[in-house]
Amino acid sequence: MEEPLLYINIPGFEHYPHVTYTWVIIILLSVASFLVGRRLKLVPEGVGQNFFEVAVEGIANFMDENIGHGGRRYLPLIGTIAFFILLSNLVGLIPGFLSPTANVNTNAAMAVVVFLTYHYIGITRHGIVKYLKSFTGPIWWLAPLIFPLEIITHLARPLTLTLRLFGNIKGEDLVLIILASLVPLLLPVPMMFLAIFTSIIQTVIFSLLSMFYIAGALEEHH
Repeated sequence: MEEPLLYINIPGFEHYPHVTYTWVIIILLSVASFLVGRRLKLVPEGVGQNFFEVAVEGIANFMDENIGHGGRRYLPLIGTIAFFILLSNLVGLIPGFLSPTANVNTNAAMAVVVFLTYHYIGITRHGIVKYLKSFTGPIWWLAPLIFPLEIITHLARPLTLTLRLFGNIKGEDLVLIILASLVPLLLPVPMMFLAIFTSIIQTVIFSLLSMFYIAGALEEHH
């Protein structure tokens, strides 16, 4: 398999290429946010402010639809995840580059953050006793059966978030590498558009599921 362009070999430390690309994307997003944020105007000017305003407002409206009232307070989490995943997915479409999301460790880190965050939200919103009661179901005598099932379900959530994103992006990158080796001078354009579409869809799915988990933690259980 082709080695990625950005690779740093630190003596005495086993370095994984996806870490390099993760830091590159973090720096790019940080610099872009800083440059746009320091020149904000009431009437948007330039590509940067217009793009980010449309993107952020779109994510915020999407959160209103899926989380409900007060959902926008979690925009920093969902927005950051969405921008990072999308850019990470698209980076892998550049010949010689690698998608950080094609590595299971990157996705697991994001999934664990979402997992811990929505449980924290549920506990702070309802209190730990009331929040744990939501794991027991509506009928008290079924609690010994429902509680273990709920625990398994919640533990499976970060696993499914991780593997779904990893499987799709890793498979997409492998297909593009194979096609590039078979047709080195002309990568099929339809496949590239399909890969971009898949990258966007996987970003939406990860973000949407994260919203659902937060909405579930905020919900009043009776």
